Amino acid sequence: MTKSEVAKKLKSRLRLPVMAGPMFIASTADLVIAQCKAGIIGSMPALNPRSTAALDEDVARIRESVGEMPYAINLVAHRTNERLQADLDVVLRHKVPIVVLALAANADLVRELQAIGSLVFQDVIKDRHARKCAEIGVDGLIAVGAGAGGHTGNLSPFALMQELREWWDGLLLLSGCIANGRSVLAAEVLGADLAYIGSPFLASTEANTQAGFRQMIVDGRADDIVTTNCFTGVDANFLRPSLLEHGLDPAHLKRPEGKEINISGGGDNVKAWKEIWSAGQGIGAVTRSEPAGDYIDWLAEDYARARLAMGMPA
Repeated sequence: MTKSEVAKKLKSRLRLPVMAGPMFIASTADLVIAQCKAGIIGSMPALNPRSTAALDEDVARIRESVGEMPYAINLVAHRTNERLQADLDVVLRHKVPIVVLALAANADLVRELQAIGSLVFQDVIKDRHARKCAEIGVDGLIAVGAGAGGHTGNLSPFALMQELREWWDGLLLLSGCIANGRSVLAAEVLGADLAYIGSPFLASTEANTQAGFRQMIVDGRADDIVTTNCFTGVDANFLRPSLLEHGLDPAHLKRPEGKEINISGGGDNVKAWKEIWSAGQGIGAVTRSEPAGDYIDWLAEDYARARLAMGMPA
């Protein structure tokens, strides 16, 4: 099967051309199940459950609940992830249909996952990174544009998508500020097969987010987002009100001299995402906290309206 045929087959199984972004701490098995049942690809970081045993239980429950709908588990492939091998064993045992790799490109890992039938997607923020991932044989690229929540990119989605589609004919997803149906359609126009949506699900009732966090998402606008590398060593977007509540000056956040990247399951990283809240610039479109299925229903209606407005079949 060609790369373009893989993309077409995957899209045909979905109600909407959308995949949910795996959000550290916030994404839960319940959220993944709700996303899949509403007709999109649900996803969750492997590090969200407190242990590998808990991940095993969550994946088993997701698998049993969603039937033939595709779902994804995110594996942080960076060397600082102490749980990588144990969590990988769970993913392999359950034959997870889609695995999203982040922060490192590992050819052996890609081959091992593909051998059991998993599609392997990789986050990329630059054309150079994408070419390296293509060389090791990934099935899909997730173009992380400027404004995306969590670990983010710094390129305009227009620039990034133009460069990638010059040479990549495989499955391509676009991440960054996508929160309504018009944005999903715009992602397709730019050349994406699927829109990759994260921040709106922070306000979902199934998410592992505090009430104050959900309200901050509902109340927030694009200019409430601050980009900093001071917590994990990699650029990430955080909510300005959350930083201020912890006595931090957004204007003076900087990665300490000599600090290495730390995306492991412990230490400063957990505090950064649990107590200082992250989101993307697209939160201005989020107007209420509600079940994920209700938000996806609205998204589908808005997407249909956008297609009709462009003279396309709904």
